[in-house]
Amino acid sequence: MSRARLLIADDHAILLDAFKRLLEPEYDVVGVVTEGRALLQAAEALKPDVILTDISMPGLNGLDAAEHLRARLPGVKVIFLTVCEDPEVAAEAIRRGAAGYVLKKSASSELFEGLREVLAGRRYVTPVLAQPSTSVFVTAAERSSRAVPELSLRQREVLQLLAEGRSMKEAADILGVTPRAIAFHKYGMIEQLGLRNGAELIQYAVARRIVSPRG
Repeated sequence: MSRARLLIADDHAILLDAFKRLLEPEYDVVGVVTEGRALLQAAEALKPDVILTDISMPGLNGLDAAEHLRARLPGVKVIFLTVCEDPEVAAEAIRRGAAGYVLKKSASSELFEGLREVLAGRRYVTPVLAQPSTSVFVTAAERSSRAVPELSLRQREVLQLLAEGRSMKEAADILGVTPRAIAFHKYGMIEQLGLRNGAELIQYAVARRIVSPRG
């Protein structure tokens, strides 16, 4: 029986190496990446069975990467491996197409169980969020599924790049559009969200976990 192929994405090199060494005895780790857009490229090139990714990733966060992956590679399972214990975020991850949600602090005891469940076609959510009786998580998931996204996927991509300090030209080069298109998205988001300026737009990006706070 062939071993499942895993691709791991995390922007912390030490953790990336630790997870790789933890999983290699049982799975084929076909690649590791440290950036969200590199994750998309590696996934299309390597065609793994399962992708393990953090939520906080430079260039393209894990939630938006999962949405891209669901469209491009619908057969690939995505498991979030994260420090975030917020059930709202877990619910959003599932809504974006994730098959699993595991906390880093309990990865040594839960990660293999999560992988087995996901590879068997089932969903796995860390028991910390799924108990008691999954009520907290289910309530958050239902609320998330009813919510209308405030920004489109492309808008969130633009916002993350700008929030990371990229210039409009740099963001345009990364996304393959013109700087004018980036400006259009930026000022359109400010108006759409009822904000006053670019600083408030960055604050929104941090609050919604589109980008991690600096420092």
